[in-house]
Amino acid sequence: MVPDGPVVPYYKIMQGAKESFTKFVERLTRTIEVQVTEVAPILVTSSRHEPYRLRLTEALHLRTADWTFLSINIKEQGAWPVQGKELVIMGDCKYTPQEVEILPGVLVNNLGDLVLWLRCTHPPTFIPKGQVIAQIIPTRGPNNTPVACPVQAITEERPRVDCEFRVGGETLNIRGLLDTGAHVTVVPAKDWPSHWVLQDVVGHVQGVGGLQLARQSRSIVQIKGPKGQLANIRPFVLDYKEPLLGRDLMSQWGVKIDIPDPSVEISVASIDERPTKKLNWLTNEPVWVEQWPLSKTKLKALEELVKEQLAKGHIVETDSPWNSPVFVIQKPGKDKWRLLQDLSQINNVIEDMGTLQPGMPSPTMLPQNWQLAVIDIKDCFFQIPLHPDDAPRFAFSVPTINREAPRRRYHWRVLPQGMKNSPVICQWYVASLLSPVRAAVGQAIIYHYMDDVLVCAPNDDMLSHVLGLTVDALVAAGFELQEEKVQRMPPWKYLGLEIGKRTIVPQKLAIKTKVSSLADVHQLCGALNWVRPWLGLTTNDLAPLFNLLKGGEELSSPRVLTPEAEKALEKVQDAMSKRQAHRFDPELPFKFIIMGKLPHLHGMIFQWRNIPKKD
Repeated sequence: MVPDGPVVPYYKIMQGAKESFTKFVERLTRTIEVQVTEVAPILVTSSRHEPYRLRLTEALHLRTADWTFLSINIKEQGAWPVQGKELVIMGDCKYTPQEVEILPGVLVNNLGDLVLWLRCTHPPTFIPKGQVIAQIIPTRGPNNTPVACPVQAITEERPRVDCEFRVGGETLNIRGLLDTGAHVTVVPAKDWPSHWVLQDVVGHVQGVGGLQLARQSRSIVQIKGPKGQLANIRPFVLDYKEPLLGRDLMSQWGVKIDIPDPSVEISVASIDERPTKKLNWLTNEPVWVEQWPLSKTKLKALEELVKEQLAKGHIVETDSPWNSPVFVIQKPGKDKWRLLQDLSQINNVIEDMGTLQPGMPSPTMLPQNWQLAVIDIKDCFFQIPLHPDDAPRFAFSVPTINREAPRRRYHWRVLPQGMKNSPVICQWYVASLLSPVRAAVGQAIIYHYMDDVLVCAPNDDMLSHVLGLTVDALVAAGFELQEEKVQRMPPWKYLGLEIGKRTIVPQKLAIKTKVSSLADVHQLCGALNWVRPWLGLTTNDLAPLFNLLKGGEELSSPRVLTPEAEKALEKVQDAMSKRQAHRFDPELPFKFIIMGKLPHLHGMIFQWRNIPKKD
């Protein structure tokens, strides 16, 4: 419905000499509006038989190779293909993860539930939210013309609302129809109070039973909506059957029409079930190790840490017959504490899972000048669930001062620090999240070791794409990622190394040479473990340092560097000042050489660039 008016050729619409530009634009707009037929928008496809890709609306974990099914949620879609009566469903060679197999089939195009059958060929695998899982290809429709229709719930009730018209001190209650096709608000003459003054308007109003002479309220009418929204307009009064609330009113009310994006992608609904691995136990007899005493300062720190973990849902109260002692250590240079649990006795009754990743990935296999990003996952273990059957066995007690009250007992719901299989489960869990990302990105490289993830790509655009997929997969699984912990610029620090665009050197470690306790030795050996493979040091080279770990179990037990240990530290510092490696050059061939004498032979894979000598 638009106000009627004379039709003026576009080339004759000129700005008057004294007419402001804004007034001219308003007049131009009105003149054009009466000449342009308003066509209801329709959604069409860009090409015939364009595939409709299905994305997961929730993360999915496939733990077995059995066929399973997912229900496609049609109600959430803003558009649905209507080409013909049949749709072909199949995997998408570009987007479907390699380890996921889709059962091809033909679907009848109705608005009931559609079922997608799929299975994992190499379980387990974790598919993140938003991952394309399959595609639907429409068959030919009537006249071979591709179209798509918006999906909306249509009922017998049209969108009507109650509102209050106010002129002066008088009110009029009206139930009107929200009409987005009406430029103006219309009130039937039979409902308009006779003493509310009207005035004739030049022109007509078209679209309501043909053309009608226009009459409009002389006074500004305040119209109050169902939730107190206010609008001040001058409605039109016509011979019509019901009130129409037009866009002049709705714009002041701030009415919005919530229509889903006209995407041709169809979502698949699934249940987000986080994967877990069950531990194998050598005994089911409860293991109870009594909690040792803690100082008042450490007990206070323990209580704060327990309160924090309880709030995060990492622990729950328990009456488990299992118990292992807990303790706290202060973080170096910080007024913060770290919660640890002595699980040595528990580890003795857990079957070892073995090693999934026997060593760290070598960054020398990253092509020179490719772009990198490094992600440090915060508190990785605390985002990985324990199997519900295993969780009560990782219980601990929080003592009270002078036993003034019963101690409180808790058990972990996530991987505890110190459990011997926690690193293996962590590697398996994170790998299951990154597996579909690796399959989707093709040329890009993703390194993963424990809670460190490195992404490498030939250019910035691909790196941004791969990094986005990786972050989405981790965040969907509940991991916390801090923006400041994502390294985007060189040199990148990764697994004890500094990686440049071409070279790789060990990080400059602040080696603590003043050792006074077992805790100091733990910290020293832990730092050296990261760089030992890159420094070319053997276990025998560092044996004098690792021997200091033997002895008392208390972290506060005294330790002193032996002369042999001091020589080992000197060897470490010397190696750190000399070692350097390079990222490989994609333009050079790899060579292999065997060195040594029987029975001790060594192999080396290398690249060599011939640089001509200068005269």
